[in-house]
Amino acid sequence: MERATTMRAAVIDRLGPAADTLRLTDLPVPRPGPGEVLVRVAAAGINAIDWATRVGRGVGIDAFPAVLGWDIAGTVAATGPGAGRFAVGDAVYGMPRFPALAGAYAEYAVAPEDELAAVPEGLSMVEAAAVPMPGITAWQTVFRHGGLTAGQRVLVAGAAGGVGHLVVQLAADAGAEVIGTASARNRDFVLSLGAKDVVAHDMVREVKNVDLAVDPMGGAEYFRMLDVVRPGGIVVTLKGEGPQHRQAADEHGVRAGFTYVHPDAPVLDRLAPLLAEGRLRPHVERVFALGEVAEAHALGEQGHVRGRLVLDLS
Repeated sequence: MERATTMRAAVIDRLGPAADTLRLTDLPVPRPGPGEVLVRVAAAGINAIDWATRVGRGVGIDAFPAVLGWDIAGTVAATGPGAGRFAVGDAVYGMPRFPALAGAYAEYAVAPEDELAAVPEGLSMVEAAAVPMPGITAWQTVFRHGGLTAGQRVLVAGAAGGVGHLVVQLAADAGAEVIGTASARNRDFVLSLGAKDVVAHDMVREVKNVDLAVDPMGGAEYFRMLDVVRPGGIVVTLKGEGPQHRQAADEHGVRAGFTYVHPDAPVLDRLAPLLAEGRLRPHVERVFALGEVAEAHALGEQGHVRGRLVLDLS
């Protein structure tokens, strides 16, 4: 069958508000280079870095029009020279190229094959697209940086959010006692993920002596978390490292960790059995069509999404 030569894509021509910048257009279908595959994108996850990039506070953009988005799930449509890990028709997912642009908001995307993994059995494409960036971030945070072991106590800020709701599940599955921070609206949701308790107000007053605190928010939240970690414990933040972070941690007698997420197909392979067995469940709050991407960004920027937002391009 003859392959398409053009594709629909959501692009931005400049930085700015969602309604003023995101538009649909036709672009040439990219060609896979050496070690790359062309993916027919069935679904694309939306992350906070997407709208941060759109307004100039995320990944730098060298040229316009630019196609945003990193989390993809779809099928291999073609393979480049030397690419042999996947065959045409294989279902794959991942967050390729980050922090370079990956062009996920389009019907086709090219990705290095070693940055993709096979979609776990039983996962829909929408569910698969909800996993890569937050799933890799959560795993790296909990195990690579946090060094979590069974029986430890974990505090997860923003426990109902995209990364937070996966951190709760991974930590609980590993045998930790998990406490989440969340609004009253999300209390039952966070408990359903495996948290033992949920605090909605003053975590410094309500929580003490945790082994690992996970900070997806940055800012003042990080410094408050230092007061709930036991001596020798660790706070892992997702929002970047500054000298004040390590200094404050040293003054509290705790360690500081920093997650700078990057493509990590081996982690996706580690998550596969958890996803296939239902021990890790990505929660998708809303699914949007590609033409509704500006609406999806506007909703995400409000900061109250439970789990993930996903574009369905199928």
